[in-house]
Amino acid sequence: MNSRFVLISGCSGGGKSTLLAELRARGYPVVEEPGRRIIAEELVSGGNALPWVDTAAFLRRAIDVALKDMAIAKPHSGWVFFDRSLVDAASALEALTGEPVLHPVCSDHRYHARVFMTPPWPEIYVTDAERRHDFEAVTAEYQRLTETLPMLGYDVISLPKTSPSERADFVLATLGGSAASID
Repeated sequence: MNSRFVLISGCSGGGKSTLLAELRARGYPVVEEPGRRIIAEELVSGGNALPWVDTAAFLRRAIDVALKDMAIAKPHSGWVFFDRSLVDAASALEALTGEPVLHPVCSDHRYHARVFMTPPWPEIYVTDAERRHDFEAVTAEYQRLTETLPMLGYDVISLPKTSPSERADFVLATLGGSAASID
């Protein structure tokens, strides 16, 4: 397990990116969501690894990006916060295709034992050019992750529906404050 790599996961449109922007503003390294980066690249290049075109190809690419992100983040000495993860992509691919990818991949590449989850929050959920799924789909995604993460040995902590600043305070307090130094 990499006890410095903290995963922020959960419901799409639940405020993950806003929370991570707050943590970045406080000086912590943040790794952007693989899916959003892949979608942006595929839209520019005219590629097909998009969740609404070839979901399996998109998820396989997200697994590869998440593994590279973990390798790139290793030199940081303090907390590193990840917007989504290897677990998100592998669990989605396994649910979609039935391929047994979750345990082999996620057992070898671990995050901090505590995973922070953004719950479904309809008052702030919006779709956009890169987030096309409806609220029912994002709620199902959240449910899948809240079942999968404990099976992998993670302690799932639901984030309160509060301001980004209060959420950041909650995350840092839960992790023990600033015990891990800021790079």
